[in-house]
Amino acid sequence: MGKRLFLMLGVVAVLLTALGFVKFRQVQSAVQAAAFQPPPEAVTSVVAQMQKWPATMNVIGTMEAVHGVTVSADLPGTVAKINFESGQSVKAGDVLVELDTKQERAQLAALEAQSDLARINYGRTEQLAKAGVVSKAEYDQATAQQKATAANAAEIRATIQRKTIRAPFSGILGIRKVNLGQYLAAGGAIVSLQSLNPIYVNVGVPQQAAGQVRVGRTLRVTSEDSPGKVFTGRVTAIDSVVDQATRNIQVQATLPNPAGKLRPGMFVQVDVGLGSSRQVIELPASAISYAPYGDSVFIITDLKDPKGHSYRGVRQQFVKVEGSRGDQVAVVSGVKPGDEVVSSGVFKLRNGAAVQVNNKVQPGNNPAPKPEDS
Repeated sequence: MGKRLFLMLGVVAVLLTALGFVKFRQVQSAVQAAAFQPPPEAVTSVVAQMQKWPATMNVIGTMEAVHGVTVSADLPGTVAKINFESGQSVKAGDVLVELDTKQERAQLAALEAQSDLARINYGRTEQLAKAGVVSKAEYDQATAQQKATAANAAEIRATIQRKTIRAPFSGILGIRKVNLGQYLAAGGAIVSLQSLNPIYVNVGVPQQAAGQVRVGRTLRVTSEDSPGKVFTGRVTAIDSVVDQATRNIQVQATLPNPAGKLRPGMFVQVDVGLGSSRQVIELPASAISYAPYGDSVFIITDLKDPKGHSYRGVRQQFVKVEGSRGDQVAVVSGVKPGDEVVSSGVFKLRNGAAVQVNNKVQPGNNPAPKPEDS
């Protein structure tokens, strides 16, 4: 009985020792895992330098025609003739559409006959009135009849003329919206007409910068539809009120557009001139980490780990960005000249992360990039 008890106690002691050893190994592994340092992240870097930039503000603009209308019918009628094609260039006064005027022309013929008779009667009455044969009342009645018939004929002529729709100004037509034989109600749309050269661009400038915008200042317009092409214009008008919803003031500029590359309603990027040049830190756009709580960069410096060992790591620094130019952005605060800034790979970094700089391949840093397919 005693031997069996000692045997059982021995088995229990072995089991407890085995469990303790397993637990010790688990704790040791956890401690080693906690002490494990991930390998340094591979990044590229650029040394911050002070550069002179023109004082500009990059804003979003919308193109607008200097003259733009939807040509419509003044009077109802049936389309008898269409004298244009969609997308055609026209000059002021060109006939676009003619409505059927058979009824009006028949009425005009009758009224012209009445007008001729009234003019003859007026001439006779005038001679008789001079001879004293007819009364002054008869002479006045003949005069009024002659004027009334002439006015009625002129009204029908005006109606016929109004049923001939002409281009109000020179420009480019849009897509035709009527067909031959179609009944067109008064005010019915026929085609859009836009004058494209010159052309307006409208931009919203924040009220803080509105005081720096002046009529006559130069601005530059670029569009994704015309890569590598820069359009230059001048500010021609500034709105007199600030939009209460956006706190922006509308600025309008006029640009030459001889090739018609810019179209009304087009979305464009606009660099508005604000005055003399300024000193900024010039960095690649890929160096900026954009976030709702603020934009930041990662500055490479010497750091120490918890054990006091030095290593090459990054420090996150919030910055203020004002303006861009090609692949570059202008940093006005947060970075000093000489700071080594991470130029690519910022999305995988955190404050204090170890890095390894490899500048064999650098991101784009061109103020005026030219895409290969432009």
